[in-house]
Amino acid sequence: MKKRILTIEDDPDILEILNIIFQEEDYEIISNSNGMSVDEIMLVHPDLVLLDVRIVGFNKTGVQLCEELKAFTATSHLPVILLSAEQNLPQMAASCGADAYVVKPFDIDGLISVVNKFTS
Repeated sequence: MKKRILTIEDDPDILEILNIIFQEEDYEIISNSNGMSVDEIMLVHPDLVLLDVRIVGFNKTGVQLCEELKAFTATSHLPVILLSAEQNLPQMAASCGADAYVVKPFDIDGLISVVNKFTS
């Protein structure tokens, strides 16, 4: 059974690149460009969440959503990887309990390696 990655990213070009990368790696990809609530994420049953920090048009940041996912018992085990060009990304990831972070622009092999670490 394919592992399912939920990608929440507001940049359509990056979202498409992520879809191509992970389809080639034989993952099932669920994409969202608008942001999602914890309840909506639970309905998707992802094995991992790739989460942008700034989601244009969404009422929360990726950091806030990550905090909620980690605070809720049903999703606290879910690996969350922050994906951003923010300069203080390591501190943001640590503060919200993210399992990892990847800096944009990202190295494709490095991104795949981080994702594989949490899905294998």
